[in-house]
Amino acid sequence: MEPELSRLQERLQYSFANGALLQRAVTHRSFCADHNERLEFLGDSVLGLAVSTMLFQQLKGTPEGELSRMRANLVKQDTLHQIALRLQLAKVLRLGEGESKSGGRERPSILADAVEAIIGAVYLDAGYTQAEAIVHHLYERVEISQHMSAASKDAKTALQEWLQARKKSVPEYVVTGTTGAAHAQTFHVDCVVPAFQARSEGAGASRRAAEQAAAAIMLQQLQTQHR
Repeated sequence: MEPELSRLQERLQYSFANGALLQRAVTHRSFCADHNERLEFLGDSVLGLAVSTMLFQQLKGTPEGELSRMRANLVKQDTLHQIALRLQLAKVLRLGEGESKSGGRERPSILADAVEAIIGAVYLDAGYTQAEAIVHHLYERVEISQHMSAASKDAKTALQEWLQARKKSVPEYVVTGTTGAAHAQTFHVDCVVPAFQARSEGAGASRRAAEQAAAAIMLQQLQTQHR
């Protein structure tokens, strides 16, 4: 197995019995016919059940409607993109030359799909119990509580409210560059919070999406460091 895939297994805290499954999970359709879309389909269902179970067990007494909104927030592309960034999936993605040159390695949708594909690969490799354990590991830095942000509240709003509640100034967003062809650009944005001397980086298909991604990473960092 390639060194980067071995390091990915360390970050996942799981070692594949069938390494070909992991390789397929990080293979985009632009690379070859043996790509990750079927694994993504499977992983999406496994992820939904695992997250539903987490919410059901941890948030006793929470109404069904609220649980559904929370689940939608936890399995959406933005959340999965942040998980992919923490796993450093961009390093291991297998992309066709054209997709790679157009910024595919940093495209949130491709990274989010790879997370679901990995979950599907673990399910095939070792069954549901192990796949559920991987989901728990991936979400251990994501707040899951009665006070978690509502699904309808975007990351920029949640971050601003978190800072205002502590009487801190609002964050600053700075576009640091763009990559890819004009029809498929990826924007790169820094989120800066001077009050905590903190900075995070986000990427997205639009400036707004990149700002949301950077804000989500910043919020997680601050919530972890300043509980």
